Amino acid sequence: MPSTDSFEDLGLLSPGPAGSPVEAATGDAAYVRAMLDAEAALTRAQAALGLAPATAAEAVTAAAAETGRYDVRDLALRARSGGNPVIPLVADLTAAVAERDRQAVAHVHRGATSQDILDTATMLVAARTLEPVLADLGRTADALARLAAEHRDTPIAGRTLTQHAVPTTFGLKAIGWRSLVLDAHERLAAVRAALPAQLGGAAGTLAAFHAFAEADGTTAGPDPGPDPGPDLGLRLLAGYAAETGLSEPTLPWHTLRTPVADLGGALAFTAGALGKLAADVLLLSRTEIGELGEGSGGGSSAMPHKANPVRATLIAAAARQVPALASVLYAGLAAEDERPAGAWHAEWQPLRQALRLVGGAARDAAELAEGLRVHPHRMRDNLDATGGLVISERLAAVLAALVGRGEARQALSRASRHAVEQGMELDEALREEPGIAGALPQDRLRELTDPTQYAGSAGALMDRALRRTGAARNRSDEASDAGGAGQPRTGRWP
Repeated sequence: MPSTDSFEDLGLLSPGPAGSPVEAATGDAAYVRAMLDAEAALTRAQAALGLAPATAAEAVTAAAAETGRYDVRDLALRARSGGNPVIPLVADLTAAVAERDRQAVAHVHRGATSQDILDTATMLVAARTLEPVLADLGRTADALARLAAEHRDTPIAGRTLTQHAVPTTFGLKAIGWRSLVLDAHERLAAVRAALPAQLGGAAGTLAAFHAFAEADGTTAGPDPGPDPGPDLGLRLLAGYAAETGLSEPTLPWHTLRTPVADLGGALAFTAGALGKLAADVLLLSRTEIGELGEGSGGGSSAMPHKANPVRATLIAAAARQVPALASVLYAGLAAEDERPAGAWHAEWQPLRQALRLVGGAARDAAELAEGLRVHPHRMRDNLDATGGLVISERLAAVLAALVGRGEARQALSRASRHAVEQGMELDEALREEPGIAGALPQDRLRELTDPTQYAGSAGALMDRALRRTGAARNRSDEASDAGGAGQPRTGRWP
């Protein structure tokens, strides 16, 4: 039997994201990769301004590319002494650079603080993670659009407070799910496009970069000319953001945690949006309802006959966890001073877990929507289960015009009770009501109690919602195209 180290988390208790691209994109190795990318980008940005030799940028970039030489577990253990993994990583990166160019060692992590690197790495991880999430949300929206169009006029019981209310259509229900998915896609795409780099130095002033430039005699850059242009720190911040492919922040955001809070909020919204889809599927796939079914349900260890709605279950589990994780990220907004103790550290795991859960839920939602089985005959059977009671709203409106509102309501209440007690159809019970019996012909009464003829504007509403294009998705695709490594973007934070 293969053995694993006791500390390794292989996803045994996290089946939602297990095996997904998001799981790999948020793993410890992915964070180390992102931190190394941030370090290399910083040296390249300084070299572009003449604050470091080009050879140093080459040496740091090459050493950072050798991810296999950095022991993740060793970094984790050594991180305890300084409270974050950047400190031991810088030591190992420095040693790797020294093997190539001893003169370049002085330019490793020069002027930065640990939070600069880890925050930037976190944004890189988030950006890379959101790509497959957005793609899966797009798949889900497309599949739901097809379902809605196919079942535009398929009648189904509308349920309020767990009970049959009035008829609706499955098309309207499915297009509602799609609307939420598109809302989630739009929010995540906007956050993804604006994820910022972080660079501020020890207390957010970029002072160390000025000091090193002054000491080296390169304050104005390689060829300043008569007008050195914008402030050195601002030029460096812009160059660094461009090197990472993240957006340029207006200010260092060590304790201005809008980017993390907004990301957490968008993730929580997405989990909830997908959770609505899952909640409805779980309800409608109950044995006694049977209106929906997963394309390939899961099995049971004890009951061979079962085909459990596993994907919907995993999505529902994520929807219950992510809001709590987002609350931790929102709490980080109350960080103290220019660098916080504890508030920053508290974000790391909740943010990663939220990314993982949403990534797993998005994958499961795409598979669920693409394979969802719809059973119109069960929808009709359930509509008929109340013997026409589901259409009482329509009858109340029609009868009120004939016999008065009060009399119509009383007659309907009596007839409804009688129908339930005697197990008869509502139209039969109404024919026994003295004040109603002659008010409507039998054929008209039967027509009025047909639940399939009372969908109101459901079709028109669905048609209008279906016309909502993938504009948000198109914008996110454009942002993705512009957001690769080394591609600058305009940001909005903080």
